[in-house]
Amino acid sequence: MSAVPHRMHQYDASLVDLVFDYMRARLQYDPVPLDHPGDGDKLRAHLDGLLNEHGNDPAEVMKLYDQHLSRAVISADSPRYLSFIPCAPTKAALLFDMVVSCASLQGISWLEAAGAIAAENQVLRLISDRAGLPATAGGCFVSGGSAGNLSALVVARDTARRKHGVDARARLRIAVSDQAHSSIINTLNIIGVEALVVPTEGHRLTGEALRAAIEADDDRPSIIGVVATAGTTNAGIIDDLAGVADVAGHFDLWFHVDGAYGGAGLFAPSVRDRYQGIERADSFVVDPHKWLFAPFDCAALIYRKPWLAKGVHTQDASYLDCLHTEGEEWNPTDYAYHLTRRARGLPLWFSLAVHGTEAYTDAIEEGLRLARDTAQLIRESEHLELVRDPELSAVVFRRKGWGSHDYYDWSHRLLAGQVGFVTPTGWEGETVARFAFLHPGTSMAMVREILATMA
Repeated sequence: MSAVPHRMHQYDASLVDLVFDYMRARLQYDPVPLDHPGDGDKLRAHLDGLLNEHGNDPAEVMKLYDQHLSRAVISADSPRYLSFIPCAPTKAALLFDMVVSCASLQGISWLEAAGAIAAENQVLRLISDRAGLPATAGGCFVSGGSAGNLSALVVARDTARRKHGVDARARLRIAVSDQAHSSIINTLNIIGVEALVVPTEGHRLTGEALRAAIEADDDRPSIIGVVATAGTTNAGIIDDLAGVADVAGHFDLWFHVDGAYGGAGLFAPSVRDRYQGIERADSFVVDPHKWLFAPFDCAALIYRKPWLAKGVHTQDASYLDCLHTEGEEWNPTDYAYHLTRRARGLPLWFSLAVHGTEAYTDAIEEGLRLARDTAQLIRESEHLELVRDPELSAVVFRRKGWGSHDYYDWSHRLLAGQVGFVTPTGWEGETVARFAFLHPGTSMAMVREILATMA
């Protein structure tokens, strides 16, 4: 007698229809509305008593989500979302993310998910080729830049320990600029490595500044690596990657490039030359859920010599022995700190296969054009002023005569009127405004509408 599925696991056509109807409606938004921040008291009231012993009518739960929960989320895929780093996943990527979820893929190992991993590795190869990394380069997809930076710098640390024959008590340091992403400093705190903070001129780490900092240091042997940024979050500044690579090679340092946001510019011919030197990186991170139009959460972590990462991250346990066999195996769990993982690179793979790389190049170039055109509008304005010329797709500017309170009031009014989501940022102790262009659907008409509110 065949087993009867538990009632929680039975196929419910009405439930499937409910969810698909919602997803179909969400995918058809054009443009996606911004929506609003949530009110905690109202949300708690709507949720009160929902999780009970007997369950609820699926239609009522879906209605609650649609009318109350989903509208208390500012949509990062709206073309009017211009804060932080937006997200603009393609419809193809979103749809295939549903396929991945339905398949319950356990993306740990080749044994369990060879097909999925082969497809993910095809995308990693594409990104590696754009960066100019060798054919031996490889890695895996992780949840985000923070996870990628952590995993890569653990490899840098342990590789240095082995190379120098020191244990966990030895002092180790990694050079970072004063503009490095917060996740870098957080990572160093987690892994017990000190930061050698290199001051920058113009917010850009240069090989000259790095060399000067190392040569002036009285404990050079403890410096084992350097982190450069390929597109700072705040202003999209690309460090002197070639100069930093030269210094890293001279002092035998691990060279890590954090390209979480800006690394996607490797696909844009108009700015590709600014990344010279990235091909010499020992490790590199780029987040496709940012400027490569994948859904959250998806970051590509790539190593020049992935066997070094495998020697650090492979987890040993009797129940995992069957994963480590001779032959073609490529276990993503061997290349980052994770074990359990979803095949988060597959939605990107599907979208790239459907649309082609030329469409990605065009979409990235559109963000760069928006930044350049917006910068020109600001130059022509009497009451606005560029803080610096945009290097990628972030535009930092000020409204003459405004203080911090003015910027925050303006930001609240924009969101309340659904005109835009533009949060202020800091620049050298001053509160200023910032646009982050990524969504190809953002138009100059929207930009003009937002800027007009600053008159």
